[in-house]
Amino acid sequence: MSYPHQAPEFRPAAVPARRPASVTLAAVVLALMTLGAVAYAVTALLALGGTVDRFRAAAGTGADADDISAMVTLLRVGTIVSAMVTVLVGLVLVGLAVGLLAGRRGAQLSTWVVSGLGLLGGCCTLAALVGQRAAPLEVGDPGLLPLLGEAYPAWWLPVNAGLSVAQLLGYLVVAVLLALPAAHRWFGAHRPAQPAAPPQNPYHLHPPQGARPPEWKESR
Repeated sequence: MSYPHQAPEFRPAAVPARRPASVTLAAVVLALMTLGAVAYAVTALLALGGTVDRFRAAAGTGADADDISAMVTLLRVGTIVSAMVTVLVGLVLVGLAVGLLAGRRGAQLSTWVVSGLGLLGGCCTLAALVGQRAAPLEVGDPGLLPLLGEAYPAWWLPVNAGLSVAQLLGYLVVAVLLALPAAHRWFGAHRPAQPAAPPQNPYHLHPPQGARPPEWKESR
C-alpha cells in the first residue's frame, strides 16, 4: 500500500553483478599458488629425515661430531621455519583470493603489494639458487657444507628453481589481471557510496499561506 505523500526511498547505486573473468582468473591463480606452497612445505618436511641421514652418512667419522650436530640443527630449524613461512604465505593468498571474489577494493590493492613483494622474493630465491649452484659458500669446515648440499635429493634444486620461476610468473599474471580495465571498473563500482543528503521537505508539507488569523496574533 502506498501513500501519495510518502517519502521517496533512497537506494544505493546498483553494482554490476557479473564478476569479470580476469578477477576470477586472478583468484584461481592465487588458489593454485596456495596449493603449490602447501605441497612444497609438506615435501620439504618429508624429505628432511632422509637428507639428515645422508648427510650424517657422508660426513662419517672424519668430521667433528659437534660440527655435524650444528649443521643438522641448522638444517632442521631452517626447513621447519621455511615450511611455516610458506604456509603463512599460502593463508595470505587464500584471504586475498576471497577478498577479490567478494569485490573488495582493499583486496585488489593488497594483492598488488603482495605481488610486488612476491616478485622480489622470487628473484632473490632464484639468484641464491643459481649462486649456490655456481659457487657454493664455505662456512666453518669447508668439507661439511658441500656434503650438506649433496645430501639433498637430486630433484631438490631443480624443483626449487622451478617453483621460484612459477612464483614469479604467478604474481606477475595476478598483478596484470587485476590491472585490466574491466577489473579496475568492477572494483571501483564496489566502493562505498557517499550517503545521500536527506531531501528537503520529503513529505511535501506546505506552510499556511496568507495573513495569520487574529486569534493567533492575540495569543502572542
